[in-house]
Amino acid sequence: MQDIRWKAFWSLLFWAFCCLMVGWFCGAETAWLLFTVGALAYLAAHIYWIHRLYQWALKPSLNFMPNGKGIWEDIFANLYHEMRRHSRSQSQLSSTLERLRHATSALPDGVVVLNNRNEIEWFNEPAIQRLGLKRHHDENQPIYYLLRQAEFVTYLQAEDYSEPLKLKSWRSPDVTLELQIIPFASKQRLLICRDVSAIEKTEVMRRDFIANVSHELRTPLTVIGGFLETISDMQGEVSPDIQPYFDMMQSQTTRMRRIIEDLLTLSRLENNVTLKDETDIAMPAMLQQLQKDAQALSQGQHTVTLHMETEVNIRGSYNELLSALSNLTSNAVRYTPAQGRIDIYWQMRGEDAVFSVQDTGIGIESHHLPRLTERFYRVDSGRSRDTGGTGLGLSIVKHILHHHQASLQVESEPGHGSRFQIVFPAQRVLPA
Repeated sequence: MQDIRWKAFWSLLFWAFCCLMVGWFCGAETAWLLFTVGALAYLAAHIYWIHRLYQWALKPSLNFMPNGKGIWEDIFANLYHEMRRHSRSQSQLSSTLERLRHATSALPDGVVVLNNRNEIEWFNEPAIQRLGLKRHHDENQPIYYLLRQAEFVTYLQAEDYSEPLKLKSWRSPDVTLELQIIPFASKQRLLICRDVSAIEKTEVMRRDFIANVSHELRTPLTVIGGFLETISDMQGEVSPDIQPYFDMMQSQTTRMRRIIEDLLTLSRLENNVTLKDETDIAMPAMLQQLQKDAQALSQGQHTVTLHMETEVNIRGSYNELLSALSNLTSNAVRYTPAQGRIDIYWQMRGEDAVFSVQDTGIGIESHHLPRLTERFYRVDSGRSRDTGGTGLGLSIVKHILHHHQASLQVESEPGHGSRFQIVFPAQRVLPA
């Protein structure tokens, strides 16, 4: 831009000098007339090339770029080079986008690109097969016009996409689809759809197998345990030398029965997606019962304190919640050395109700925390068996909380104890 201004300046200066020379010989009026005619011609030339630029900008094309004269020759030359560079970049971008679409079409999962209004911008071939979309017909249509299931519409509007949504296919009842939305760019969304029918069938088979095996094992173990208790109670039938072996067999039989009961409970929770026995639970009474149970389990070796900071109640299953909360308090007692402290809290956090158990026990290392709710996962196998744990307690807690739309939060530090918190959402909280 600086060069153009200087060129205009020197051109006007040269013309003014020429007019001065003419005025020297022909008079001032002639010089002014000549200068005015030249300035008007100079202005008319610029207006002409501006008009040519405007006409070209209406339908820009490299083949019809004006050549220009003087300053405008440089302007059109620079514009021509910029257009060529832009054209090459656009071709490369189009080629990259086309390769990306081909690659996305080869994915086994259905992919749908949504804009900020949840309208379909693009989808691949698996999305056509699994969601029943039609090319060119469903583009620019809102996704909820085509997927009308109430669960999906709720999932889309909630804007909480941390977990995928499982739905039975409306095209085939035997097909189970897993839908997950991933936000990207500026308020755009990526809808990923995958067929999890095989995984779902395997999961159902696993649950049925565990439930059936556990049910079949419970009766013989009960019989064995009963005979062991009977023989141990008979005076003189068991010599003192082998009595410890009978006690060991009875202890292990009891432990196996406890594992089987937990497996059956876990299987029941996994098969029941929704609560069937919801009721209004008086939390103060339940928490006082938990405190008494913890004190009984502790046998006076720990200080168990209940902190009732609110008296709100919860809507849910009494037996399930009692099992979940009792599991956390009993774990705190088992993993806290003698003379330790267990604090039970019931408080409000905004509109949510929070149940907390804090202990001064041995604590848990941070890399174990994400896996605590896995079946049979143990931080220390030997220590868990010594305390009578089955490795299924926290997994049961996780499923119970899922039924109540609640979440489990764990904070722990080795040697400084642990804090387990259950956060109940506002829709589960009832006034006192």
